[in-house]
Amino acid sequence: MSIPDSVLAAIIAGTATLSASFVQLRSALLREAAGRASSASRRRNRMQLLILLAIIGAAGVCGFALSQWLTAGERAAQSVMQRELQARVAELGHAASELEQTRGSERGEIENGVLRRLGTDGIVVMASVPACRPPSPASASPAGAAAPTTAAAAPAAATEVATPARPCTEAEASAVALCASIPSNASVTEVALFSRTADSNAPWSASRYLPGQESGEARFAPTYSESTPEGGARQVCQEFAHWSSAHARIVRMVVRYSLPV
Repeated sequence: MSIPDSVLAAIIAGTATLSASFVQLRSALLREAAGRASSASRRRNRMQLLILLAIIGAAGVCGFALSQWLTAGERAAQSVMQRELQARVAELGHAASELEQTRGSERGEIENGVLRRLGTDGIVVMASVPACRPPSPASASPAGAAAPTTAAAAPAAATEVATPARPCTEAEASAVALCASIPSNASVTEVALFSRTADSNAPWSASRYLPGQESGEARFAPTYSESTPEGGARQVCQEFAHWSSAHARIVRMVVRYSLPV
């Protein structure tokens, strides 16, 4: 720990005073030894010794008082600086807390604005559904049926090649589920459904379907379903069935929602 300049100066002054007092004390003792025979001289020397001791004591007291007086101002200044520093730290902490709250509020407003815009524009989900392929007659034959002989197999094969593949039924349709994720507190305002063949360039506005409507051997489910909210979001799903064996299809779903004010 460093010693303040004022305290160091007081120590030096006190040391000098004590050194001078000890020199004077030594001189007095020497004079007393030289003039020991005279009683008057002994009394005078004792008086000088007492005065010297009083001077030494007064010097010590004055040095201590001087050091206290010099350091009192420094201690007061340090106390004022410490209080000012603590006030500045408290102000900085308060400002940082307000800034963090402002940032959190602004971030929440920005996120809500983005979610509202997404709800207005709509969340788009698309999928491709391949053409339906009905099960072959061989796979549909009973497992316990006996295998035909080689002689009868050739005419059967020729007949099978000549016969065109049968179309799929709705029970054999290729199914897909389109799902969009929306906020858990959102209210669905619209679920728009679209479908067109994979090789079509028609605009989506001309390829809109109604829920449950059948067109081109394809159908959307009559209603959509919603999952239980989890992690601040929930799923809105719409099923689509396609049983055309002639071409594949592309399906599109647009989910629009609103958030509470």
